[in-house]
Amino acid sequence: MELKASHYEVSEAIATITLSRPKRRNAWTGRMHAEYRSSLMEANGDRRVRVIVVTGDPEGGAFCAGADLAALEGHAEKGRYDSGVGEDIEKPGYGVDPSFDASFAYHFGLDKPVIAAINGAAAGVGLVLAAFADLRFAVQGAKFTTAHGRFNFPAEFGLSWVLPRIVGLTHAADLLLSSRVFTAEEALGMGFLNAVLPPDQLMAHVTAYARSLAASVSPGSVRETKHQIYRDLHRGAADAVVEAERLLEEMIRHPDYGEGVRAWMEKRAARWQG
Repeated sequence: MELKASHYEVSEAIATITLSRPKRRNAWTGRMHAEYRSSLMEANGDRRVRVIVVTGDPEGGAFCAGADLAALEGHAEKGRYDSGVGEDIEKPGYGVDPSFDASFAYHFGLDKPVIAAINGAAAGVGLVLAAFADLRFAVQGAKFTTAHGRFNFPAEFGLSWVLPRIVGLTHAADLLLSSRVFTAEEALGMGFLNAVLPPDQLMAHVTAYARSLAASVSPGSVRETKHQIYRDLHRGAADAVVEAERLLEEMIRHPDYGEGVRAWMEKRAARWQG
């Protein structure tokens, strides 16, 4: 797919997706969503890629400022919601579990971890995107808002499901009911972020973390552990234990198990087969 609202590049096992509509503060459109899904599909199927990073074009001064205002005006004129995407949109992460087969929930079905490098404001759908990433790092002073309350919208794209599971019911109710603006520092205190960093250190920190993850953890372990995390949110403790035991029996037969043991004993980096 030709990319007009985003950029995609792969370097040293990291695929970086950059939301890029800098003149519109990287605001979300149907075109951007289609491109984002296409890039995720490519990264998930690329054996070179171990980690996916999503960030905003720094020229835009935001991670993603939410839905483009022109799109919001279009909804009002049409009297209905128009996602701006067609039936042929890519479906990365679909087919792993029915619970993941929906917009943004598809992140949970990806085989590879997604890190949000939040280099500026994240509002509305921008906050949704960050929430459905596996890990979140942000710059100091970045501003966040759910935003939907200002437009007579419901909580968008499952944010009412995912946000309480990240920050707890009390904080989630505050953020969802008020649509107020909160800062990266407050988000860190709530547990929404993994770390807050100076602007000139964000990408270096995220890149170092991603490289460490790619080098030190087997691809199979990352894939299955990620799926366990999100599947286990939908099932009881006993079912989670039984599934973990089943996976252990299955994965111990993979060559990467023996390679991991040898690498540990020989004090060297593992050479994963994936």
